[in-house]
Amino acid sequence: MDSQGRQPHVLVIPAPGQSHVASLMKLSHKIVEHGIKVTFVNTEFIHAKVTASMPNKSEEKSPIRLVSIPDGLEPGDDRKDDIKLTQSMLKVMPDHLKDLIEQINQSNDDDQISCVIAGISVGWALEVAEKMGIKRAAVWPTGPGDLAFVLHIPKLIQDGMIDTKGTPIKDNLIWLSKEIPAWSSTELLWSRSGDSKMQNFIFEYYILRAIHCVKQCNWLLCNSFHELDSPACDLIPGIVLVGPLLLGNQSSNYVGSLRPQNSACLSWLDKQPVGSVIYVAFGSIATFSQQQFDELALGLELISQPFLWVVRSDITDGPLAEFLHMFRTRLNDRGMIVEWAPQEKVLDHPSIACFVSHCGWNSTLEGISMGVPFLCWPFFADQFHNKSYICDAWKIGLGLTPDENGLITRHEIKTKIETLIPDDGIKKNALKLKEMAKKSVTEGGSSFKNFESFIDQLKH
Repeated sequence: MDSQGRQPHVLVIPAPGQSHVASLMKLSHKIVEHGIKVTFVNTEFIHAKVTASMPNKSEEKSPIRLVSIPDGLEPGDDRKDDIKLTQSMLKVMPDHLKDLIEQINQSNDDDQISCVIAGISVGWALEVAEKMGIKRAAVWPTGPGDLAFVLHIPKLIQDGMIDTKGTPIKDNLIWLSKEIPAWSSTELLWSRSGDSKMQNFIFEYYILRAIHCVKQCNWLLCNSFHELDSPACDLIPGIVLVGPLLLGNQSSNYVGSLRPQNSACLSWLDKQPVGSVIYVAFGSIATFSQQQFDELALGLELISQPFLWVVRSDITDGPLAEFLHMFRTRLNDRGMIVEWAPQEKVLDHPSIACFVSHCGWNSTLEGISMGVPFLCWPFFADQFHNKSYICDAWKIGLGLTPDENGLITRHEIKTKIETLIPDDGIKKNALKLKEMAKKSVTEGGSSFKNFESFIDQLKH
């Protein structure tokens, strides 16, 4: 109860993307379990995707109230144009959010919004809360290493490592400390190879604003645990580590997927030998050229082990349906291809041998939590640095090396998978991290205590 004896009511707002919605929805489930009311705000476009992807009557069973506000674009507009979408959101969404909060606050005296929890990528929501005198929690969407790096940007500019637009001045490695893997100057959080306009935009609109957000929030939450990366965590004043955020027993009520999940793959996994299946999934954004997609398919075909491959309809611009039909026929029943999978359950399945991944932060934490070795195939943003942690710091996976034309060949895929699966050292390290992750969120663990303290502060 708050000082007026009311039940706290938290409003949660993620950035409009699968990974952001998923992690904030998992956080919301944890908050609800502690008797706090949660209203979850998506854009109308994302809300429609979430509701269309729900199993029957999930929304009725969900303890979280789902609402939506417009993003300012027309239904037919291209929401993959990040610049257009971000500018539109900044223009219209703050007023819509303010109206929504006022409407909730006026509807019932016991229903007042007591805190706004927002992804740092939608930092404007925290500014709305601040102006309305409401407490605010910012959620950092990737690992603590990247946040430590972002907070270090003013010094990097001062030291002549990058300019004021985030462009590297020198082509070298950037170290924060000896204990934290270095960043390549061409693989920074905002780097977009060959697209300087987009790179400058991300740096200005997201990275520099994130530094401002961190300073103006009451709490700074991060989906990680202290033992995973204590040197980076120690560089971030006031960070509240509450991860790994996992669904656990909430999976039946979960309403955070933008695509329908194919649960039939779990029955297929039941039929496979323990530790035999290669799980291949690249998140919700990464795309392949037709040539690279074909190489991956042929690489999987060359390996004599079963595989589960997540192939989104937009993963390549080539003729997908025809290819998949031919490929499935050739494979018989050795591989299963789905458009989207219940990833936590898949990674937790005893038949999984390894995870071929883009190394997005949610996927990285889920793989760690289930003790699964990685084969790393990063594309952009934090994924390169997550790969450095996986391969060099934690030693729980291997990376794929492109050839002189930038192609990851079928033979490279086959060789690396055949090297990774029997590697007992990597397996042992992965199981050790799994235990650490589990311990952190059970009673007495670091993230458990941090979360209890956060809840306690929300209630008083």
